[in-house]
Amino acid sequence: MRMRKKKHGEERIAACAALLITKPESPFETLEGLFPTERPIHLEIGCGKGGFACGMSAAHPEYNFIAMEKISDVACLALEKAKACESDRPDNLRFLIGDARNLSEIFPPHSIDCIYLNFSDPWPKSGYYKRRLTYRAFLDLYRTLLVPGGTLRFKTDNVNLFDFSLEEFEAAGLHTEWITRDLHNSPYNEGNVMTEYEKNFSEKGMPIHAALVRF
Repeated sequence: MRMRKKKHGEERIAACAALLITKPESPFETLEGLFPTERPIHLEIGCGKGGFACGMSAAHPEYNFIAMEKISDVACLALEKAKACESDRPDNLRFLIGDARNLSEIFPPHSIDCIYLNFSDPWPKSGYYKRRLTYRAFLDLYRTLLVPGGTLRFKTDNVNLFDFSLEEFEAAGLHTEWITRDLHNSPYNEGNVMTEYEKNFSEKGMPIHAALVRF
């Protein structure tokens, strides 16, 4: 379902400009200066309404978080949520409006410590599998962005996407440190911060599939 266009969306985003990273004309040479304190960078691709990003940035002051969202009207909601809870976390969260396919045009090589893919679009239609954020072309892109030994954390409710992703991880020669098909009833749930989608699925009793992959 397409989200209804937000009234005064551009003005609302502009009001949160302090939290927004402007896409550079060429890739950043370094990520120094994006945050007041230099810390390892964690990137969420497809942040939705921002619940996960806000929760993680509050729970982990030792990291700097960048939350990326392709749809500006959705990013507007995430920005406003982050602005409303600024006093509850350190100044370690920024947002970026853009497409994951263009990540190499924004970030320098080996500048990201961890990437999060939370409930990404499964693109179930035949022939659309190359759009999935765990498709091997995207994994190659993440490899250029992540530091050596960097990690990818993946959560989904979609069994078919999860099975596809595990096959792609293996084909890419990645080391999967752990896998679970029921995150909330597993040892890996400790410290888990839920997204808005995840809370909804959990309330309906749907299992969450998750994996931690190291590059």
